[in-house]
Amino acid sequence: MHPSQLRIEDFTYNLPDEKVAQYPLAERDSSKLLVYKSGQISDSSYSKLPDHLPSNALLVFNQTKVIHARLLFKKETGGVIEVFCLEPHQQYADVQTAMLQSGKVWWKCMIGGASKWKYGMVLSIHHNGPDFTLSATIVEREQSTFTLELTWDSELTFAEVLHHVGKVPLPPYLHREAEQGDESTYQTVYAKVEGSVAAPTAGLHFTEQLLNRLSEKGITKEYVTLHVGAGTFKPVKSETMKEHEMHAEWIDVSIETLQNLISNLGKHVVAVGTTSMRTLESLYWIGAKLLQGLTPDFAEIAVHQWDPYELTADIPTEKALRAVIDYLLLAKQSKLVTRTQILIAPGYTPRVVKGLITNFHQPQSTLLLLVAALIGNDWRKVYDHALANDYRFLSYGDGCLLMP
Repeated sequence: MHPSQLRIEDFTYNLPDEKVAQYPLAERDSSKLLVYKSGQISDSSYSKLPDHLPSNALLVFNQTKVIHARLLFKKETGGVIEVFCLEPHQQYADVQTAMLQSGKVWWKCMIGGASKWKYGMVLSIHHNGPDFTLSATIVEREQSTFTLELTWDSELTFAEVLHHVGKVPLPPYLHREAEQGDESTYQTVYAKVEGSVAAPTAGLHFTEQLLNRLSEKGITKEYVTLHVGAGTFKPVKSETMKEHEMHAEWIDVSIETLQNLISNLGKHVVAVGTTSMRTLESLYWIGAKLLQGLTPDFAEIAVHQWDPYELTADIPTEKALRAVIDYLLLAKQSKLVTRTQILIAPGYTPRVVKGLITNFHQPQSTLLLLVAALIGNDWRKVYDHALANDYRFLSYGDGCLLMP
């Protein structure tokens, strides 16, 4: 069956509110870890993860860093208008370029209370120490988003401005305001490249000590970047997947990473998080398109949601990844920066990833479809076990190691 025919109601389960973790555990790696191997389930913890991985495993982490994407502007009347920064305007080559802008930037945003913000009205936030004022005006209005011009009277970059006046963008299903503790707990210990509006939550369980223990066992690590967009929380509202438009997200992968992936293809490549898996699998399809003379639109979207189901699929993985390297070398680029809209759902055959470490996801979500693509109908067995054995769900919850 083509995934467009999948009915989202077939990927639901009952998630009681009390199963959703409101806060993380005090020790990141003390979270429970459900281990699924070849159909068998066992209970463990993240601190024991090295025991469950083959010594020749390659773990691939998403090193994106969550930005303070929520801005609260006060009107002169006292009312508050909330701005959620989604992604840079298309005039910028990538997220990093936009984050480094100084003095002015255009950004696509969602606005809470947009009806109270009239055209021409300038909203501002003043910050003391460093002393600056951030001002916002509406440039254009789209279907559900707005492009804002944000200006500030200092030499700070936009990344620094957000750090000072923005708030941590906790997932909407937590139904609480961000607290001081979320500054560190809603960020992976290896976060490096600013640009996400949501954390790659599978990585929240890793500590420096756990990373060291993985290295001691000979397990190697590699890093990619996918800037998680708010679309990751977008529920599937259509009856079948055919009517659902998958969100596109920025990926950033170096030639060195691609070369390391090729040299590890014979081993066990394990993606840490759905975002890492989407990045790795997108690399395959970018290479496959290049080899078929279908040069991807790197400035817009390189992999569209139905590409994996409608393109020639018998290209060897190594050959596809080498095609990406060859393209970058020819273009005199040291890394691939583009957007992917890949939808990994039942009917998809993973080309790079052999295993996945991930949290427990919302019912009827594209993240749950990705899990089902990897382990088939056993996703129900895994989730039933987690619900029956007091696992904590969603962003601050526990996780699982899936090795089909």
